[in-house]
Amino acid sequence: MAGKAYRKGISLIDLHDMFPDDATAEQWFIEQRWPNGIACVHCGSVAVSESNSHPTMPFRCRDCRKFFSVKTNGLMHSSKIGYRKWAFAVYIVTTGIKGTSSMKLHRDIKVTQKTAWFMAHRIRETYNDHHAPFSGPVEVDETYIGGKEHNKHESRKTKAGRGPVGKTPVVGMKDRETGRVTATPVEHTDKPTLQDFVKDGIEDGAKVYTDDAAAYHGLPNHEAVKHSVKEYVHGQAHTNGVESFWAMLKRGYVGTYHHMSVEHLHRYVNEFAGRHNDRPADTEVQMSRIVEGMNGKRLRYRDLIAA
Repeated sequence: MAGKAYRKGISLIDLHDMFPDDATAEQWFIEQRWPNGIACVHCGSVAVSESNSHPTMPFRCRDCRKFFSVKTNGLMHSSKIGYRKWAFAVYIVTTGIKGTSSMKLHRDIKVTQKTAWFMAHRIRETYNDHHAPFSGPVEVDETYIGGKEHNKHESRKTKAGRGPVGKTPVVGMKDRETGRVTATPVEHTDKPTLQDFVKDGIEDGAKVYTDDAAAYHGLPNHEAVKHSVKEYVHGQAHTNGVESFWAMLKRGYVGTYHHMSVEHLHRYVNEFAGRHNDRPADTEVQMSRIVEGMNGKRLRYRDLIAA
C-alpha cells in the first residue's frame, strides 16, 4: 500500500501462496475468528468436535448439539462463495485505498457483479463499529457528496442553485493525537446536528478546531479558522487533517465509484474511515481485523436492497 513504508504488505504473489485453495483459506478464517480455540457460535461452549456428517458445517457443539462453521452467525453466513474468494475479496477491499468497484471485484475473483456488490457491502459492514470518544485535539469539518448539477439528467436536476445543492452533507472529525477519523452522513448542517456530533464524539474538555461556520459557535474549548476571509491556518487552528480525509473520499467517489447512492452512502463513508484508521497496521493485520469485524453481524441481500 502507498505510504507508511514501515508496514509489511502482501504482494499478489504472496496472496496466492497464502491461499492456494479453499481448505487453506478456511483454516485462516478459523484462526482469525477463534485465535484461542474454536467456540460454539450458538452457546459459547468450547466443547466442540469436528464432524463429517454435515456437508457445509464441520463443527458440532457437544453442549447445545448444534452444527456450525466459521461462516455461521457472521457476515459470511449462508454464503456459497468459497473461502479463497472471500479471502481475496478481503485483501482487495483492504488494499484499495481509493475503493474497489464491484465491476473490478467481480473480474478479479470471478464472481458475478451482483455477487461482488453484495460481498463488498458485507465487508464494509465490518468497519461499522463505534469508536471511543476522541481525547483531542480534534478537527471537525463537513463536506458534500453527490453529482454535479450540470451533469445530471434533466429529470434529476433540482434547479435550486449551485454548490452543495442536491448533495448529501457528511460531517467528520479527526483526532490529531491518534490520527483516527470518524464520519457520518447527516440530513442537515444546522447547529444542533453538528454540535451533537462533536459532543458525542469527544471527551469532556477536548480542544476542538473548525472553520468559522456559525453552526459551531458556542462549542466549549473551541477555536475556528476563518475560511470566509481565506485564512486557512491560525496558530494551531486549522482543519487540514480532516480535509485530507475528504480528499481521499472524493477520489474514491470520482475515480472509482462514480456514484454513491444516498441509501448506501453511510456504508462507503464507513469504509473509507475504517480503512484510514487501519492503515498504520500491516496488511495481514488489517485483513484479520475485517474477519474479526464479521463476527455476530448479519447483512441479508433483501435488507440491503431495501435500504
